[in-house]
Amino acid sequence: MAAKKALFVFNPFSGKGSIRQNLFEVVDLLVKQGYDVEVRPTQKRLDAYEVILNKAPKIQLLVVSGGDGTLNESVKALMELPKEKRPQVGYIPAGSTNDFAASIKIPKRMAAAIGAAVGGEAMACDVGRFNDSFFTYIAAFGAFTDVSYATPQEFKNVLGHTAYLLEGIKRVANLRTYHMVMEHDGETVEGNFIYGMVSNSTFVGGMRTYADTRVKLDDGLFECLFVRQPENPVELQEIAAGLLMHDFSGRAFCVFQTKALFLTFEEAVDWTLDGEYGGAHTFVEIDNRHQAIQIRR
Repeated sequence: MAAKKALFVFNPFSGKGSIRQNLFEVVDLLVKQGYDVEVRPTQKRLDAYEVILNKAPKIQLLVVSGGDGTLNESVKALMELPKEKRPQVGYIPAGSTNDFAASIKIPKRMAAAIGAAVGGEAMACDVGRFNDSFFTYIAAFGAFTDVSYATPQEFKNVLGHTAYLLEGIKRVANLRTYHMVMEHDGETVEGNFIYGMVSNSTFVGGMRTYADTRVKLDDGLFECLFVRQPENPVELQEIAAGLLMHDFSGRAFCVFQTKALFLTFEEAVDWTLDGEYGGAHTFVEIDNRHQAIQIRR
């Protein structure tokens, strides 16, 4: 019988480079599980995407280590393959924030995360399609959404989540308003918004997004949160308080669940997908690819 094949792709610069001290443990455990292992450190942006797109149809397990951006590249590659050719994914988080890993309860300790990636139980996860691209857990525009890709990597490595907060403070005085028409589930909403988030995650930016337990990563639905332009400074303070307390009952908040939505803007708007720059768009079509991948935990 031919040996099972595994591909181990890792970003050596993610977080503080902690995966580099654990390479032997990953490879050794994969071999002990009966896998023939190929190891590929990423060299540049989209390297993970290109390697996985080429090799994924021939393997049974894909192990990925890095931040949310590395995972995003990996999932984008898998989504270009027929569903039956997508291997199971083991994810070893090694970034600064690791929102998706927190959402699916991958262990925080490196040794435990390695064990889960190699021998854990697989769970189905939805994936979002964003025009011609894909996202694992969030697509967002507006206030603060450029913080993750605008923060220098060396600051992330040294300061971790604090680096995002420091960078975000700089953005408060420069909030922009975006006129938008939004369509979903037979409804049309038009207005001026400062922020929009379509997510499949319980954590964004290292913070819990919803206080309740309605977020399920395999239900075929996105959680959507849009924030209208505040009419005065008092309402801006109410928006900030609502975001911190997970209270979205105020006039400024538009919150719903859906499997698909369409957004049209008067001008091109910058988006972030899983913390990486997702381009500028005047029209966005987002839909949920139900239980598109299997991730071990």
